[in-house]
Amino acid sequence: MDFLNDLLQYGYLSNALTACVLSGIACGIVGTYVVCRRMVFLAGGITHASFGGLGIAFWMGANPIGGALVFAVLSALGIEWAGSRGRIREDSAIGIIWSVGMAVGALFMSLRPGYTSGDLSAYLFGSIITVTREDVIALAALTLLILVGAALWLRPVMYVAFDREFARSRGIRTRVISYLMAALVAVTIVLSIRIMGIVLLISLLTMPVVIVNAFTRSYRRIAAAAPVVAVAGNVAGLVASYHFEVPPGAAIIFTLTLTLIGVKLLTLHRKNRRASA
Repeated sequence: MDFLNDLLQYGYLSNALTACVLSGIACGIVGTYVVCRRMVFLAGGITHASFGGLGIAFWMGANPIGGALVFAVLSALGIEWAGSRGRIREDSAIGIIWSVGMAVGALFMSLRPGYTSGDLSAYLFGSIITVTREDVIALAALTLLILVGAALWLRPVMYVAFDREFARSRGIRTRVISYLMAALVAVTIVLSIRIMGIVLLISLLTMPVVIVNAFTRSYRRIAAAAPVVAVAGNVAGLVASYHFEVPPGAAIIFTLTLTLIGVKLLTLHRKNRRASA
């Protein structure tokens, strides 16, 4: 009851709850593409590279999320370009951008006057009090864009995720879709940073998909169910974060981890029963 009362009383808490729902929907749909395309490492690289934009924006006195957004999108497009052109191995490009982004962010954060370590923790591990109404509006616009895109172009995106050569043979512009999806992954990551934090965000893109994948291999069904699991995990984690006064990102990950363990045990039990039948 305390949570519900404070939800009505404090704007930051209602902003955080709305952001949890919206980021869950966005990460669930986008995460389906990330996992099926086997680009989890790429998403991790983009997530950590965005820290460079955060640090530069802090140093300049600009909007840190705006700086992270620019850095993340450019990193995603750069990795996709380097991998498709064969200029450098994709895993090498990801590793370089990952480490350089974190180094740039740490450097410029330390150069900012009045810098404290608390400035880092809110972005590394998430903080519900930092979620603003502008963040909610941006997430709402992104979620609407993703839902419309999924309704109109799910099939070509699915083909690219599973088999780019087959998609190319069907006349699908695989390179365009790859670039657009890389940019979309970057935007989704950055706009969810305040909830999950940079260190933990990659789990929100992957764990709901893995949980649903235990029951179905259909891309459409995973894309439909993963957002539901992500939203449920986000909200449950936010409530736990409120009651136990821990970072929301950590609470959400523990919630999803326990769910994943339960699902795996359930599927293992079913397999054992079928084998013994």
